[in-house]
Parts: sequence; C-alpha cells; structure tokens
Amino acid sequence: MRHTWRWFGPIDKVTVRDAAQAGAEGIVSALHHIATGEAWPVDEIAKRHEQIKAGGLVWDVVESVPVSEDIKTQTGDWRRHIANWQETLRRLSASGIRTVCYNFMPVLDWTRTDLRWETRYGAKAMRFDLVDFAAFDIHILKRPEAACDYPEWLQDEAARGFAGMADAKIAALGKNIGAGLPGSADGYTLDQLLEKLRSYQGINRERLQQNLVDFLSEVVPVAEEVGINICAHGDDPPWPLLGLPRILSTETDYAHMLEQVSSRANGVTLCTGSLGARADNDLPFIATRFADRIHFVHLRNVTRDTDTVPCSFFEDEHLEGGTDMVAVIAALLSEEARRREEGREDHLIPMRPDHGQEILDDLTRGAQPGYPAIGRLKGLAELRGIERTLRHARYGLGA
Repeated sequence: MRHTWRWFGPIDKVTVRDAAQAGAEGIVSALHHIATGEAWPVDEIAKRHEQIKAGGLVWDVVESVPVSEDIKTQTGDWRRHIANWQETLRRLSASGIRTVCYNFMPVLDWTRTDLRWETRYGAKAMRFDLVDFAAFDIHILKRPEAACDYPEWLQDEAARGFAGMADAKIAALGKNIGAGLPGSADGYTLDQLLEKLRSYQGINRERLQQNLVDFLSEVVPVAEEVGINICAHGDDPPWPLLGLPRILSTETDYAHMLEQVSSRANGVTLCTGSLGARADNDLPFIATRFADRIHFVHLRNVTRDTDTVPCSFFEDEHLEGGTDMVAVIAALLSEEARRREEGREDHLIPMRPDHGQEILDDLTRGAQPGYPAIGRLKGLAELRGIERTLRHARYGLGA
C-alpha cells in the first residue's frame, strides 16, 4: 500500500514536513476554500501541488471534491454543479491526480457529538453518543417528528440527559453536529440546519440512491476519459440521521452502487471506521468482495458500546476496536498482488491512517479534531508494522 497523510492546506497545524517525518509517502488534500459546486481553478490546483512539494512530498489523492446538496436533491443548480464536477476532474487529471474521493451523505457529513472525549488514559478521541444525539435532535434542534425516530427508552434517556445538560454542552452539541466537512468553513446554525432538512422532504432512500446513480452516470464517463478513479466514502455513522436517508452504510448499499454503474473507475473508499460502527458489517469480507473496486483506504477502528444499530461508539486506537485490522490489510495486500499480476497501473492502493487520538504533545497543539500529529504517527507505525509482517510472511524478508 502507499502510505498517505491527510493535510488541510496551509491552515493545518500539522505540516507536510511533519507528515514526512511520520513516514508518509504522499499527501491527501483538497481545496476546501473553493465554494461547493464551483470548478476548481487551475492555478489553485497548481498552488496546492507546489505547497505539498515544498514540504517534500507529492499530492496523491484528492479528498474530497464536495458533492453539493443541489446534486443530491436534483434541485437548483444541480446540472451546473455536475458540469463543474466534471471539469474539476479534467483539471485534476491534467495536474497528475489519479484518485478522487467523495461522499453522498445528505446535509451532514461525518457526525460526532464529542470531538475530544477523554479516554481512560487521558487521550482525546472523537465519540458519537446516541443519547446525546437524540437529546440534540428532540430538545435542542426540535426537529418536527424527531421523537418518532427513537424508541421510547431512548426518548426517556434523552429527556433526562437534556434536563441536566449544562449550557456549554448544549452549545457544543450544536457546533459539533452542525459542522461541515473537515477543513471546510461550511457549517450550519440550528435554523440553517432545519432549513436544509426541509429541502429533503419527499426524498426517501430509493430516490437518493437513484440520484447517486444519476450523478455517477454523468461523472464516471469523464473519469474514465481522463484516467481518474473516483471512490465513494461510506456514511459516517452508517445509519439514518435527523430523518434523512443514508445509502452507503452496508455491503448491500455498496453492491447496489457498483452494480448500477459498473465501470472500474467507479469505486470504493474503504473506511474501516465508518463501516465498522455497525456490527453487521464484516470488514475483511467487504474488503475481499469489493477488492477490485477499492481505490482508496482509510484505516481506523471504533469501539461500539453495543452491537445494536444505531449505537454509541468512540474512535479507538488503530489496532483496538471491533475491526480485525490484520485481516483487512491481508485482503488488501492480496488484491495488490493480483493487480500487479494483471499489469494494472493502479496496483498500489493509497492508504492513510484515518483520524487518531490526541496524545502527548497533541493535547496542546490544537490540530483539526481527529487529525493530530502524534496520534496518527502512532497509527501509521502500527499499520505499517502489520503490512511489513504480512509481506515478510508471504514473500520473504525485504520484499
């Protein structure tokens, strides 16, 4: 695998040189300052390449080119936004990019109730607390009909939790849940969030799935033409939120997407943390089943409070949690070997240590939540150790 590292640009408190010192071979980045729906300017793409080269690495993967809410709902400027997405692919390809990640989560992207939850050893991790989320939905956001989406026991716990909730926590929940993509300036106030939710009225799971297929039917031919693999990141967490459907939460969901648009350029961002929040997702099996279409990998682990869906969970150390990371990496290495034998140019799958707990000096650096320097360095070192051991066992020392 090719070891990469997410970098949010010049605003990131963890530098490209830090990433190189941690053992990264390439960078995952995006132009977060470009408005969603607009084509990325050629000069801005070139500038990001130069910024990364100045730190000693190269730009390997784009994460993400955002998909606008207009595209997801097929309203407003959605056709212009698709044309701009296509043009962005052309410009990225001309600059040397070959992998582009995106997601199709409605309104909210990855969602956590606590961005710096304290573990038993004093590290800080991101957490999704189901009771806190229900309290936010029912009592803070006050979404109409919200209570209908939760069982009675959870409604009762949410009511008790909210009754004793400090003002600071109420404010933090609104900020954390209403945040946009990592690195983005986007985000919603409570009123803005309610308005966005209203824009999805009449869009059920089947309609959103079809809108994804329609989007891919437009952009995948361009990706094929310019030699880019596009890869869909799974829902995070992998179940419906705030009454909205989610359509990339399970093995079955991915199978539907890949079957509907069967081009190899239409692929998967395998995120073991996102899919791993569901006990019914078998990550080693998923890695094997979709191996041919996996273009990018996020390796991280979560520990679930229960095996129900939905559930509370926190982002654990990379080799802890519910996912068998050794089995996942073994499946990916097998696929890389198969691709080499087939002569595929994309035989080396880019991987990054996704997220990480804040430990040691991370606790005072103030980096983007989930993206500390030392916590990710630790995760990358552990993952590289697994990979090296498996390669040694399969091919012999030094391979």
